[in-house]
Amino acid sequence: MALFKKRTAGKPGEWFYCLEHKKVEEGPECPAKDRFGPYTTRQQAQHAMERAAERNLEWETDPKWHDKGKDDARPGEEGA
Repeated sequence: MALFKKRTAGKPGEWFYCLEHKKVEEGPECPAKDRFGPYTTRQQAQHAMERAAERNLEWETDPKWHDKGKDDARPGEEGA
């Protein structure tokens, strides 16, 4: 018995953004590694890349995600 079932058809109303084809798809047409989703609306899926860019910027500027000492090291020294 397989641990995970491979879904060949999506549920009605599930929307995905395919990173490979750069388009919105209803139901999972492409492998999970190549898509964002599921989203409840087509419009949410259309804005997936914008939302990902916003989140990346938030994480890159969040001080909780940066180790102290690494960027503070003097030239020629390694960070803690």
